[in-house]
Amino acid sequence: MPVPGVGGGPSENPDTTPRPDEEPNDVTEQHETPGGVSGRALNSVSGKSINKDIPQATVTRLATYLRVLAVLADEGVLIVSSEELAVAAGVGSAKLRKDLSFLGPNGVRGVGYDVAKLRNRIEDVLGLADGHRVILVGAGNLGRALAGYGGFSRRGFTMVGIFDNDPAVIGASVAGLRVLDTARLRPAVAELAPTIAVVTVPDAAAQAVCDELVAAGVQCILSFSPVNLAVPATVEVRRVDLAVELQMLSFERARSAELEATEPAATERVAAGETVHAVSTPIGRRMAGRAAHQPTPRKTTSHSATEPTSKGSVVAP
Repeated sequence: MPVPGVGGGPSENPDTTPRPDEEPNDVTEQHETPGGVSGRALNSVSGKSINKDIPQATVTRLATYLRVLAVLADEGVLIVSSEELAVAAGVGSAKLRKDLSFLGPNGVRGVGYDVAKLRNRIEDVLGLADGHRVILVGAGNLGRALAGYGGFSRRGFTMVGIFDNDPAVIGASVAGLRVLDTARLRPAVAELAPTIAVVTVPDAAAQAVCDELVAAGVQCILSFSPVNLAVPATVEVRRVDLAVELQMLSFERARSAELEATEPAATERVAAGETVHAVSTPIGRRMAGRAAHQPTPRKTTSHSATEPTSKGSVVAP
């Protein structure tokens, strides 16, 4: 159902009047992710290229907005205000509106955003409209866990091939797919036509596997190895270093403990304020209720588990 207190749908002439706390033409926000590369998006809804470079920090938040919009759509929500969407996504409403300004005109003042239309627009910009075929190299414990994660398929990522070089693993069934020998990687890539490869091999093998993938024509790689991979300028690599993420959490825990020890009263006031804000809107209350049966983190941060290598840091054919 629509958000209580909001009637009708968005008009065909969305209001693009700047809000007092928004700078609609300021698109010089610096990337938050080191080594990030901006992307030029194509809005297939309007058929026009969005002639702006979108900061990677914004791309990361767009993915978060898309996840929230999917939840709202599943619950029958038709219209959502910028404040409600911002609260559910854990960002400020001004930042949300600035992020969405990269997509072109969106929303109607006093009404909000059409959930379905905004969801489709973000999917187009993120290149998700047609989905992606994904292969995974490394069928160890981490690889098997990733292959069996159902959330990928729900977001348009279909696992089409799994590879390993262990004779004891080759031929086994993982997530409904037969594990193939990495020696057949190049011909298999030609047959399966993946758009993304996920690499979960030991660090010592990561570069060699990456070289094989690049030679086979794969241009997007998600690596769970902390090794810096040398790739051509045409290849995009995102790196996930779980140890670094744990170290960041350790730092945050130590900092929070120090803050609580020195300013306990201030910490309690901030925590209380955040809690009230998080459920102060209908969408916020709905999302809070949805999370009531799930483990809830104490706070969210802007840290991303994925860290890109510099695109084309070393040009290797």
